[in-house]
Amino acid sequence: MSNINYYDIITFGCQMNEYDSGVMAGFCEALGYFPAERQGEANLILINTCCVREKAENKVYGLLGRLRKLKQANPDLIIGVGGCMPQQKNIAREIKSRFPYVNFIFGPHTLFQLPQLIKRANENKETMIAIQENPDEITEDKPVKQARIVCAWVPITFGCNNFCTYCIVPYVRGQERSRRPEAILHEVRQLVASGYKEVTLLGQNVNSYGKDLPVEIDFADLISQVCRIQELIRLRFLTSHPRDFHQKLIEEIARQPKVCEHIHLPVQAGSNKILTKMNRGYSREEYLALIKNLRQAIPQAAITTDLIVGFPGETTGDFLQTLDLIEKVRFTNAFTFVYSNRSGTPAAKMPDQVPAEVKKERIQALIKIQNEITIAENQAETGKIHQVLGEGKNEKNPSLLAGRTGTNKLVFFPARKDLTGELVQVKITAATLTHLAGIAQAALV
Repeated sequence: MSNINYYDIITFGCQMNEYDSGVMAGFCEALGYFPAERQGEANLILINTCCVREKAENKVYGLLGRLRKLKQANPDLIIGVGGCMPQQKNIAREIKSRFPYVNFIFGPHTLFQLPQLIKRANENKETMIAIQENPDEITEDKPVKQARIVCAWVPITFGCNNFCTYCIVPYVRGQERSRRPEAILHEVRQLVASGYKEVTLLGQNVNSYGKDLPVEIDFADLISQVCRIQELIRLRFLTSHPRDFHQKLIEEIARQPKVCEHIHLPVQAGSNKILTKMNRGYSREEYLALIKNLRQAIPQAAITTDLIVGFPGETTGDFLQTLDLIEKVRFTNAFTFVYSNRSGTPAAKMPDQVPAEVKKERIQALIKIQNEITIAENQAETGKIHQVLGEGKNEKNPSLLAGRTGTNKLVFFPARKDLTGELVQVKITAATLTHLAGIAQAALV
């Protein structure tokens, strides 16, 4: 029997969770574990959970139920449950009660304790719980194994202060905390020195970066500093809040050639009544004015968004205003969601909850309109030449290279040699709902 220890990390949720899973992988490999090729060979299974929607939680519970057989077959198997889900009130104890074979449970604030939890797992018969509320400081210098080979995630803030009435994030991720600029710049420099070409700055609301720091710096200033790192080819950021997207930031994005011309700007709803109930902090008119300013300053920008249908109290008229806003803005793409009741949020207690069948009808109508816009926008790219950063081979068709335009559109194109990590001029020849197809013109050295 092999003495090699293998780990497997199963990730649910957002890009911040993907980054946290990279930290988990870094800790595992520092302890001598190797990534498992299949779940059955892992000595250590870590589940990084999400609680933004009920569906994600149900998937975790289902997965934990299925892992019972693996634990029975291998009593030495270590199972850890982390992420946002156990950070909710009473959820960690529920997991411990329902799945007593789980070795330890930890939250996003105790991620740095993972090595100790793994080491102690076989010594403790009972499930260990490591949950911390609202930490004041950020633990830096954690090992990170990035999931991709060309593009990397770099968080700049943790937590959120916005308290949208539907959102559980401020309650599980805590209050917003900004990383020191020198720590961010150090991490980006390390990444580009090791071969990464593109970095995405992450935060629940990147636009409010720096408000809690003792030094005078905002997100526009940070972008300026990151763009001075010579070897960095591209810079992206996620996610922006419309309320904090000020003119200074628009001008800085327009000024910096390294900043990709893609802006993800969640609107969530097109009705002022619903936006107010959501506590979004802006009106429909203010959002449309922001879109106008962005397109005047950055005409080539692709704007994507998040949309929620079926929020409590949403009438047919409110929903039609959302559809009207979609038609007016013509988003390149939209991530669409049915409102999910999250216990502990103000919206969960609001009257006039929308029936499930009405939500289903509305989401289908919204997706239909947005898909028509997305296809039309993609087809308009035919004949144009884009700079595409090669990210690796297409898994389904290895003869094609996959990459993204500055506007974040996925492109597949044939290449005689491996152009991963290189900027390539690609002429777009065809378009679908999900991606573009093209022909490489030349590598840009």
